[in-house]
Amino acid sequence: MADQIVGVRFKTAGKVYHFDPAGLDLEVNGHVIVETSRGQELGKVAIAPRQAPADEINETLKPVLRKAEPEDILRTQELEAKAEEALTQCGEMIRELQLPMKLLSADYNIDGSRLSFLFSAEQRVDFRELVRRLTRQFKAKVELRQVGTRDEAKLLGGFGRCGRPLCCMSFISDFAPVSIRMAKDQGLPLNPMKISGVCGRLMCCLGYENEQYRTMRGKMPRAGQQISTAMGDATVVGSNPLKETVLVRLESEATVELPLSEVSY
Repeated sequence: MADQIVGVRFKTAGKVYHFDPAGLDLEVNGHVIVETSRGQELGKVAIAPRQAPADEINETLKPVLRKAEPEDILRTQELEAKAEEALTQCGEMIRELQLPMKLLSADYNIDGSRLSFLFSAEQRVDFRELVRRLTRQFKAKVELRQVGTRDEAKLLGGFGRCGRPLCCMSFISDFAPVSIRMAKDQGLPLNPMKISGVCGRLMCCLGYENEQYRTMRGKMPRAGQQISTAMGDATVVGSNPLKETVLVRLESEATVELPLSEVSY
């Protein structure tokens, strides 16, 4: 048996959450009001309603409450401005309390009853007094949540080594594991300064072409291997998996680059 689900996103490049469309005629990029653990929130449809097998849904989905009205959009914009003020005031309190934390963002739910702050820190922080002060100041339920370095980069934004806006803030909704092995498989320098992003972790883009590199390397001769070419026997000294070429040294000591299709081994 299949159920209808709709994908809703709350932030640009944020995680997509599933809801029950509740029979509403919803379109991608349309705004909706949904119930979350933080109360009612404004979201944007990222995946149009579709039929999903029951085994794909691991929990009871909350229904979309309604389509958002123009006043909901206006209310959200007003709360965003209010959250910026809260961010400034919270920063002042953090300095007064001398807490070792870096404040990153502030966000209200759509009815203004809940105020959430995200921060980064090198260790656990006792922020109980800060929460008490914030609750008295803003007359709302206050939540503080610590995030990691990758989430910090996603929140603050910036530009990568390629000169483009960070992938994490542009389109990555979930962080995939990235390993030093990926850099080795792609023949990249293993210098952390050259393969790390602004977050200090290995660049997410190392994973984009990794599977293609692995597949191609499985088809190519290894460095040092003896092969045959139209110009005679040769020794493999390098390869380019994306171009599907092999760099070989001939018996004459000349080095040439040949298409993989022109060598045998």
